[in-house]
Amino acid sequence: MTVFQDGVVAFLSAVGLTTVVWLVAGALLHAGRPTVPGLLLVLPLRGDAPAMEADVRELRRIQGQLPGATIVLADCGMTEEARGLARYLAAREKNARLTTAEELHVG
Repeated sequence: MTVFQDGVVAFLSAVGLTTVVWLVAGALLHAGRPTVPGLLLVLPLRGDAPAMEADVRELRRIQGQLPGATIVLADCGMTEEARGLARYLAAREKNARLTTAEELHVG
């Protein structure tokens, strides 16, 4: 019975030590996520752009995983009302801007 108990204690010790090493290594490897300067998340917008707010929300979520990324709302022929909303969203969001398709060299 003592051999069994010693085996269980040794197993639990090994699992605990492995868990501690795994957590420390994970913390060290994920601590300094590199940024990608110049990375653009481009959202081409046309017409009324009915899903613009939801799309910007999704890009904001992605931007959180890609430090240094900039959200670019590209005006590819939006209505004046949609352009006003795009201006508002670009001003409200961190690292976001509104531009035209010509400025991005997109047809």
